[in-house]
Amino acid sequence: MSLFSSLYTKLVLVLFLLFVLIGAVFLTLALYTAPMYQQEVSQQINHDLARYIVKEHVLIENGEVRQDNLAELFHNVMIINPGLELYLLDADGKVIAHSMEPERVLRKQVSLQPIEAFLAAETPGLIMGDDPANSSRQYSFSAAPIEVDGMRQGYIYAILGGEKISNITHVLQRSLIMRWSSAAVIMALLFAFIAALILFFFLMRKLRGLSQAMQQFKDRDFNEPAELPEAPRHAMDEIDSMATTFREMSQRIHQQLLHLQETEAMRRELVANVSHDLRTPLSSLSGFLETLQIKSASLSESEKQAYLKIAYDNTRRLSSLVEELFELAKLDANEVKPQQERFSMAELAFDVAHKFYLRARDKRINFELEIDETLPLVMADVGMIERVLDNLIDNSLKHTPGKGQVRLQVSGCDGAVQVAVSDTGFGIAEEEIPFILKRFYRNNGSAHNSEAQPGLGLGLAIASRIVEMHGSHLSVASVLHQGTTIGFSLPAQA
Repeated sequence: MSLFSSLYTKLVLVLFLLFVLIGAVFLTLALYTAPMYQQEVSQQINHDLARYIVKEHVLIENGEVRQDNLAELFHNVMIINPGLELYLLDADGKVIAHSMEPERVLRKQVSLQPIEAFLAAETPGLIMGDDPANSSRQYSFSAAPIEVDGMRQGYIYAILGGEKISNITHVLQRSLIMRWSSAAVIMALLFAFIAALILFFFLMRKLRGLSQAMQQFKDRDFNEPAELPEAPRHAMDEIDSMATTFREMSQRIHQQLLHLQETEAMRRELVANVSHDLRTPLSSLSGFLETLQIKSASLSESEKQAYLKIAYDNTRRLSSLVEELFELAKLDANEVKPQQERFSMAELAFDVAHKFYLRARDKRINFELEIDETLPLVMADVGMIERVLDNLIDNSLKHTPGKGQVRLQVSGCDGAVQVAVSDTGFGIAEEEIPFILKRFYRNNGSAHNSEAQPGLGLGLAIASRIVEMHGSHLSVASVLHQGTTIGFSLPAQA
């Protein structure tokens, strides 16, 4: 990351430009308002100067200008206040006399609008009027009308300060005091800028930590959750809240990556397991059918029937495996929705159990029922729950040897109906219990059960998914070589 691409550097540059702009605006306003303030103060102090002159001197008499009185007035003004520029105007604002050198008077006409505003003003405030000594500038003034027998004959118009005062003001603006004031402003802005830099540094510390944690999370290929200190809940600001959100997000991403890796491993295992489970019955089916085709004439009727029975059994096994794969795919894709209705779990358990009595007897397994017929009804999909019971009982019968025992128990507890299928079979190793309900998990049953064949384990996966769709879960408890209990519960309906 380059120096100028960091957020801290950008903020510092913006802050620097902002302070420079503020300083420039402040100094400009100070330089502009200082003379304006001086002019307003001068106008307020000398507000009645022109009125006093008119009162004490007769300047126009019988329509004629009293040159003697006017000359004496101009002489006294030059002695008392050399910076005062005094003008005698007629009733239309034309300059008819002045205290200036003739060549310095550049305007022969003065606008009467500011003069009338000055005379009519009831509240103090700076009013600028035309400066005859300057063709474009306006300046503060004092004015008073000259009236004879109620008729306005003209005005006394006094420019307060004029060019001399303007030159003095300009010099003062460049003086030591103004330079020190400017330096003080610059130093104050510099101090505020440095203080802001320090403050920004501490404020950006959390943001830098968050940025580093994000970069580390990326560098580690998202394989480890972000490590960020957790701020107290009562002292969290926006950056702390963002850090907390990112920490939780990184943990979620990490968990999802682990899940994806696990799913990918399971997918690869699935390909191998499905290939094996499909290849075995297909090979057997193909072999026996080929034998029947080639040696049909030399085989006895009993041998033909035996071969046909083996081929038929393998066909059923293939059909069952394909159906289970499609069923699990539909459940995972949520293509099948539970059609819930009220029914008796006790009656459903009796009906399902009758389907397995003959099979249990053939395997010399004692199949017991322990069902409370007084249980309340449940709300669920009858067909799906029947499928769960079928899979659980079928799984227990597969993994229980002759003279063993399988028990179907339906009872009530804490407002729920509990269903459990127990057996005295070969059991499950403790390290395999967390995986037994996972899809396509292959339990190496041959290691503990010479009668059972290892398979994909789709029956339990289907049962688990159905129970999850009903808001419950399958519980598994097992002890190796002693037996297994798998159960679930559904809320009772009043």
